[in-house]
Amino acid sequence: MSRSRRRPPGRWARRAIPLALTLALVVTLRNVGLLDPDRLSRAARNLAIFVWGLFPPNPSTLPTLSAAMWETLQIAFAGTAIGFILALPLALLACPVLFGRAVTTPVTLLLAFVRTVPALFWAIVFVVAVGLGPAAGTLAVALYSLGYLGKLLYETFDGVDPEVIEAVRSVGCSRAQLARYALIPEAANGIVALLLFMFEYNVRASSIMGFVGAGGIGFYLLGYIQMLRYDLLLSALLLTLAVVIVIDRLSALVRRMFLVPVTSPAPGE
Repeated sequence: MSRSRRRPPGRWARRAIPLALTLALVVTLRNVGLLDPDRLSRAARNLAIFVWGLFPPNPSTLPTLSAAMWETLQIAFAGTAIGFILALPLALLACPVLFGRAVTTPVTLLLAFVRTVPALFWAIVFVVAVGLGPAAGTLAVALYSLGYLGKLLYETFDGVDPEVIEAVRSVGCSRAQLARYALIPEAANGIVALLLFMFEYNVRASSIMGFVGAGGIGFYLLGYIQMLRYDLLLSALLLTLAVVIVIDRLSALVRRMFLVPVTSPAPGE
């Protein structure tokens, strides 16, 4: 029996698709106002004024900014840790290796809802709940981390070698033992990598929590913008950049030191 072959797209289709995409892009740019010559010229002038006002950076507020940056780091660290503690059991519940659809589907939908809401919105919610300050920012980062870490973790667990899972199952292990002796040890490297990535991301995310009064250096970033003190704004941004670079280097060092092949312990060990 001869198999039917899919015909390649005709010449008209190869031309029509790029043309349609180009037309859609032009229409979209027009709708958002990026084809308006007057708006673009004003934007260029305003951007030039803004860039001119950034230099030279003013280091006079560095002591205050350093304290705010330390608060930002604490928000990111505590939020990441709390988010991971909450995400790990939910990720196991969402793992199809351990549970059926009746359990995994509601959990994955919950994680999808949590990560759909922006971190800044969660910050507003917790400012209303617990008041102004870093506590609100920490809870917002924790909830946002819960949504993303939960998804990434259950995908990591789902990617564990099936042979390892079947080997542990063959000795009659329960779901909890399967998670303890197969899923978590085999995914340990991935878990560490995800935690480091999430912490790096949360440092950046925590930098704007102060925009809504949730603590951190964002309070000063917003204030400098409102006061048109762009020289102070540049100092704050350079400090944030320096901290992010240091964290990135430290994360790379941790990965090289600790992300080594992991052997799963036997259930009886």
